[in-house]
Amino acid sequence: MYQNNYLSNEKLPFSAILLDMDGILFHGMNPIEGAIDFMHSIEHIPHVFVTNNPIRLPGSMADKMAEIGFKRPDENLIITSGEATAAWLAQQKPNFRFFAIGAEGLHQSLQKYGHADHENADYVVVGEGEGLDYASLTTGINLIIKRGAQLISTNPDKSVDAFYRGKRAILPGAGALVAPFIIATGKQPVTIGKPEPLLYEIALQELQAQAGNCLMIGDRPDTDILGAQQLGIQTALVRTGRFAPGEKLPEDMPAPDWDADSLMQLKQMLSLT
Repeated sequence: MYQNNYLSNEKLPFSAILLDMDGILFHGMNPIEGAIDFMHSIEHIPHVFVTNNPIRLPGSMADKMAEIGFKRPDENLIITSGEATAAWLAQQKPNFRFFAIGAEGLHQSLQKYGHADHENADYVVVGEGEGLDYASLTTGINLIIKRGAQLISTNPDKSVDAFYRGKRAILPGAGALVAPFIIATGKQPVTIGKPEPLLYEIALQELQAQAGNCLMIGDRPDTDILGAQQLGIQTALVRTGRFAPGEKLPEDMPAPDWDADSLMQLKQMLSLT
């Protein structure tokens, strides 16, 4: 639980904040301009971090933030789609067996509650990062079709903004990496991350807050903003990730309550000190 000993700003229309991380606070190992100052300005406001990124464990993510200049957050307040996926699977089937595709952080999250089994897995879990190849695709397909394993996707992102081999690039997200399994098996996955409600619900529980009293800050209308709005959470879109300042949003994407070019501008909009 979030241990709140702070006094919130009574002038604000919310009492707690949920923050995305990639594209909001940093790009790779580079903090986004104004992000560190913004975090200082909300120290007195209860906040948690919610990310569709399943690649790192919360402790590793907290260490990364400290390494690049942020105050190291409490790792219990970092909610990743990998951790949420593992916790959800444990609720469905204690001591579950899994076959996972993605970065090591996802495997480590799943191993907290279950164990790897590429022959008799209960779940085929697809995350992000390297790991999808002909062999892993074949293994997963056979587990689903022949063994009845359930297909799970850590998040629906078709692509993610990240760094690859030292350069900023658009990389395939879990939504893209799970697609071959959908096509080959005809099965639709259970999807855990934003805009699905689970990450937000975990965050609200940590904050001990009602949805209508919270603000979600993100860079993606299709996940961060849409998912929050579906639960009645106020929203702020910051254009330091997928969408650049002035860029028109697709018509089918929801409009946020605040639309800012940067966290610095959002800080001014919210009159944060």
